[in-house]
Amino acid sequence: MLTTKELHRKAFHIGVGIIILISYYVDIISPLSMFLMIIVGILTSLISKHSEIPIIHHFLNKFERENQRHKFPGRGMIFFFIGSLLVMKLFDKDIALASIAILTFGDSISHIVGEKYGEIKNIFNGKSKKLFEGTLAGIFAGFLTSLLFVAWSEAFLASLGAMIAEVIQIDLNQNTLDDNIIVPLVAGTIIHLLRIYLPFL
Repeated sequence: MLTTKELHRKAFHIGVGIIILISYYVDIISPLSMFLMIIVGILTSLISKHSEIPIIHHFLNKFERENQRHKFPGRGMIFFFIGSLLVMKLFDKDIALASIAILTFGDSISHIVGEKYGEIKNIFNGKSKKLFEGTLAGIFAGFLTSLLFVAWSEAFLASLGAMIAEVIQIDLNQNTLDDNIIVPLVAGTIIHLLRIYLPFL
């Protein structure tokens, strides 16, 4: 069930993603500044586990999931920044922007639509709680927004691959990797490989 808090959380996720996209596009932020923000975020998270930082405490109460509130405050946003930083460092700027767009819109819309309207079990992973309608909506949203930065074939295949990867849980040392890292990395890798092996697309 899509709660008001979860809806606010996804809206905040989209808002932050838009800020990152615009800032990186016009060269206001760089990989170095993203790295510094991640360090600040981790330190803030550690402090927030034991102390109430006035403004941060308000944001955590409003947007953070309860199961992460005391375990790893701000986890989603920190991993969002890490995923963004990785594609900035690994890929060309247009690929990084497309990957962040798919993370920003595809990931968020898939959760919102899946939880609010989803009824069909996901054909890519029947055990997943993420329903098929949400995956389709995420592919469409990621495709449309990444079109601003890359060719339509790259945008479609990157969105398709990233949303499938989101559903198929990827484990590392018995821990499931965070979607905020998987989605942009898969999207960026697909576009990068397409340009190497299928440049005519």
